[in-house]
Amino acid sequence: MTNLAPLRRALLSVSDKTGLVELAKALDARGVELLSTGGSAKTLRDAGVPVKDVAEVTGFPEMMDGRVKTLHPMVHGGLLALRDNDDHVAAMFQHDIKAIDLLVVNLYPFEETVAKGADYDTCIENIDIGGPAMIRAAAKNHAFVTTIVDVEDYDALLAELDANDGQTTLAFRQRHAQIAYARTGAYDAAVSTWMAGAIGEETPRRRVFAGTLAQPLRYGENPHQGASFYHDGSARPGVATATQLQGKELSYNNINDTDAAFELVSEFLPRDGFACAIIKHANPCGVATGRTLKEAYQKAFDCDRTSAFGGIVALNSTLDGETAAAIAEIFTEVVIAPGAHQDAKDVFAAKKNLRLLTTPGLANTAEPGTAWKQVSGGILVQNRDNGRIDMDDLKVVTKIAPTDEQMRDLLFAWTVAKHVKSNAIVYVKDGATVGVGAGQMSRLDSALIAAKKAERMAEALGLPEPLTKGSAVASDAFFPFADGLLEAAAAGASCVIQPGGSMRDDEVIKAADDAGLAMVLTGMRHFRH
Repeated sequence: MTNLAPLRRALLSVSDKTGLVELAKALDARGVELLSTGGSAKTLRDAGVPVKDVAEVTGFPEMMDGRVKTLHPMVHGGLLALRDNDDHVAAMFQHDIKAIDLLVVNLYPFEETVAKGADYDTCIENIDIGGPAMIRAAAKNHAFVTTIVDVEDYDALLAELDANDGQTTLAFRQRHAQIAYARTGAYDAAVSTWMAGAIGEETPRRRVFAGTLAQPLRYGENPHQGASFYHDGSARPGVATATQLQGKELSYNNINDTDAAFELVSEFLPRDGFACAIIKHANPCGVATGRTLKEAYQKAFDCDRTSAFGGIVALNSTLDGETAAAIAEIFTEVVIAPGAHQDAKDVFAAKKNLRLLTTPGLANTAEPGTAWKQVSGGILVQNRDNGRIDMDDLKVVTKIAPTDEQMRDLLFAWTVAKHVKSNAIVYVKDGATVGVGAGQMSRLDSALIAAKKAERMAEALGLPEPLTKGSAVASDAFFPFADGLLEAAAAGASCVIQPGGSMRDDEVIKAADDAGLAMVLTGMRHFRH
């Protein structure tokens, strides 16, 4: 392949006109002949840039509402012809096809149209055909043709031309060919994913996942693992769409844990009170509600002060200075909230390494979506766990029914358990977790660990007894035996919420009655692996 390829003729056809005029003027100043289409040509002509319409080159007018304009041999021959192939050169001469050395195209805004909730026909009309066809042709012929598909690469193109006397290097063309194919791949993925949803196809034969690089990461879960972070293009509030106001660059584990924290705290709407979630290694070590944001944080912190060190703090309301001061008393990796007052920013300014992230709001945890994970040789895909229950969904199965206060704590515990790695046991009292058992192979072990943590915190706080006394306890899945339930009773729990559905439900219900517990069943489980 030729290393340096001259740039004499360019085709500019863009939906996003950002930077178009400046780029065209710079190319014109370098003696590059400019071709363009429709709105792009008008924009350039209005700016006084000399440009030739593609219709003049093809001999055909743009037609069918612009659906047909560049799908023509005069365009694709100019992009695909191999300049060092005698047969190709002869064909170009015979048919008066002139080479196109640079293609600058960005596509119809399909993703943005879908995001705005447009109807089916509007989305269809925003599927670009000519653009992807030209991009693929130009990128295939990167031995001679430069392809630019992103506005942010205009400056890099001009710098390349300046550095190489109006030519581009093979390495530059190869890199941008790869970017071009990734763009058309992502575009097709967006179209196919939208269409599957639009026609109700839940398990399409082929699925494509695409993303745009948000940042390369220093390493993954461990230093020997490479990693990077990609944005899927959705506008869902969270770590991917947050604004980082200060602190070090986020790590792989920071991003993973911050996502877990924010998804959890988003379960609690500000209209229902202030809420705080503290996460360590993707598991909650403390979650609470309070009359103030500071109170919510303090109650969450008091669940497990040891694990909270170096954790992630997520808040459901705008961070204030008083709460920031309380958080700043210990080492915290990340704080994420839907906004931060200036006094809070001032407090954190002294903590240079603490990452402060703000979001445009809370995530909608009832919103449908897709979750996926890679396994060896395949990808597992499922709907996001947006299952919810309320008072009317609960079935009291014991002789004793929960009081209204207990019912509130049961629902709180159930909400938190949804975000704890299975097997999950969560003790709650007065709107705050007081013991969390996560990720154990046995539900009994989770109950034991959560109770032991509560005992240790009672000693640290100087309390006469663990806060599990009189608490509500949630289990993310049914109790297969009565032993886990009895361990919760031994820790002092007064009421239980669990899905039910075990072959031994009768045995478990009898054990609850014998222990004087109130118990409700949800009929829904929340495994989280």
